Amino acid sequence: MRIDIDKDVCIGAGQCALAAPEVFTQDDDGLSELLPAPEPGPMVGEAARACPVQAITIT
Repeated sequence: MRIDIDKDVCIGAGQCALAAPEVFTQDDDGLSELLPAPEPGPMVGEAARACPVQAITIT
């Protein structure tokens, strides 16, 4: 599984970090980023769907 965050699209809503805190966090600018060595769980897909601007892609 590959998780990508488009930082040019991200608005820092934080829905991904709320849905899957074991995978996502927010950087100093409030934009989403992956945690080091994330352990994707069942909520990763929900986190991508919750993004209001579809900045997260999972392949």
